[in-house]
Amino acid sequence: MSFEMNRALQWKLIAGFLLVFVAGGITGAFVGGSYARHHFFELRHPERIGGRMKDRLRAELNLTPEQLAKISPIIDKTTAQLRDIRRDTGRRVREVIADAHRQIAAQLTDEQRQKLKQIEERHRRWRHHRFHEPPAEAPTATP
Repeated sequence: MSFEMNRALQWKLIAGFLLVFVAGGITGAFVGGSYARHHFFELRHPERIGGRMKDRLRAELNLTPEQLAKISPIIDKTTAQLRDIRRDTGRRVREVIADAHRQIAAQLTDEQRQKLKQIEERHRRWRHHRFHEPPAEAPTATP
């Protein structure tokens, strides 16, 4: 009977270790996901770049309030320049894709062109929802 009790205890210990392992994996996935969302998806908010730059420089360089006040206009100017670069780059990317769609549309049937227009409209709605951009004029996919 002692052997049977040891066998049951062994299975309980194994089940306990597996439960702790699974709980650790779930916790790690949750913490890792939170970390990734905070650090990677935070980049989706370019309006916060200036504040993050000021906070990081203040902390890492031990800036005095006077120094921070002096460099704030520089950081604000840099933030505005980065915002303009990002906007121009996005516009150029959209133009290149629209041009590619026009060239592709020339090779498609009417039904395929209609589907391409639907894809473009779905993407436009997604961008408007995701990035709060005003709806752009629909580029025509017809040749």
